[in-house]
Amino acid sequence: MTGPKTEPATEPATEPETEPKIRGRGESAPGLAEELRISIARLSRRLRTLRRPAGGASGADGPAPLTLTQFAALAAIERHGSMTPRELADHEKVQPPSMTRVIAFLEERGLVARSPHPTDGRQVVLNATEAGSELLADERRRKEAWLARRLTELTDDEREILRRAAPIIDKLSRS
Repeated sequence: MTGPKTEPATEPATEPETEPKIRGRGESAPGLAEELRISIARLSRRLRTLRRPAGGASGADGPAPLTLTQFAALAAIERHGSMTPRELADHEKVQPPSMTRVIAFLEERGLVARSPHPTDGRQVVLNATEAGSELLADERRRKEAWLARRLTELTDDEREILRRAAPIIDKLSRS
């Protein structure tokens, strides 16, 4: 009579020690892409919360704030200088009829002004007015102040990493 068959004792397989892999983290391009997408989206969402909500009634703080689309159009006009309505629609990746409504609202609020195109009498160019530039500057100051306060909470090394990453992130945003 033979007893139960036993396997010879073996050492458990050992895997090389590595840091635990967390989903989306690591050195792969897709993992980095996911980390950046999530982090940038969260930061963008947080910065947007610093704005007064759109559509509110005019009050002591002035007229109701702009929607994100209106704000983006105004910022593009200011950043790029004179733009035709079509150039603005193309830049913002919206249909011209939609941009026409945005422009009409901005013009009605005194934030943009139309002027004749310098070489094509059939077209107009849009420019940010002083009021439009002031509104943008106020929004930027509010967001930059919040961000500056958050940056003081980081270590010197963390701030240096962000300083070096900023131009790279900007390059990605323009591609």
